[in-house]
Amino acid sequence: MGGRSAEREVSLMSGGNVLDALREAGIDAHAFDPAEREIFEIKRDGFERAFIALHGRYGEDGTVQGALEMMGIPYTGSGVMASALAMDKVRTKMMWSAAGIPTPRCEVLDAGSDWAGVASRLGLPLIVKPVREGSTIGLTKVMRASDLPQAYANAAHHDPMVMAEEFIDGAELTGGFLGDDALPLIRIEAPQGNYDYQNKYFSDATKYHCPCGLDEVEESRIRSLVMRSAQVLGCAGWGRADLIRRVDGSVQFLEMNTSPGMTGHSLVPMAARQAGLSFTDLVTRILELAHVG
Repeated sequence: MGGRSAEREVSLMSGGNVLDALREAGIDAHAFDPAEREIFEIKRDGFERAFIALHGRYGEDGTVQGALEMMGIPYTGSGVMASALAMDKVRTKMMWSAAGIPTPRCEVLDAGSDWAGVASRLGLPLIVKPVREGSTIGLTKVMRASDLPQAYANAAHHDPMVMAEEFIDGAELTGGFLGDDALPLIRIEAPQGNYDYQNKYFSDATKYHCPCGLDEVEESRIRSLVMRSAQVLGCAGWGRADLIRRVDGSVQFLEMNTSPGMTGHSLVPMAARQAGLSFTDLVTRILELAHVG
């Protein structure tokens, strides 16, 4: 928990909740913050398994996963390749597009991009965001082409790789999975449709609907697509796909989270609860799925 990414604060909240649940289940669990300790100490101190509650780079991108594999310590969640792919939104989209998983069009930006051309090709409004960050950090909804340079600068502050993405209007859904099973979908209603960092983790104004309101056949169809989106990337253990459902019923997949939040406002625990799993049940099940490679 913790780590060195921009999502450190959220990771500490997630990790604290997970730690409490593991101990409640009678597991001899301890906090380990790789920003404060050398990673090899996990092996030296004899830990048998690692529950990864890190978010963002250096924890969700295959870095810690590779270190744990080198030490032969089983860990939760996706492996090195899937973690690295899912952290990179552009390469995730390449994989999904090749496999027929619908995802919004995008372009990689740089300081010399033709801003008017980007707006013309992707349409307005559009989304600008860092390629390798989560929790909507550095994300801007751009309404005018003239605002693109500032949006790029905001995103580049967090990651040298920046993307512009076609804006998709519709209901925001998230689909978690646990092992080989898709969890119930959640429909998110954020204030003014702005599901940003504040509204994700610190606001009680955001509404979460689970059941999501779709009929059984439609929800089953989308849940199958969630599992397919994870399988294409090679994800394992648990995770969460974020997507938009248009009024016409079509869906567009935005990104895959291989180490989702476990805070009081987090989505996988909500979906698991709808499926009959308490937070402690969820955490122990994730730990049971720990693996090496």
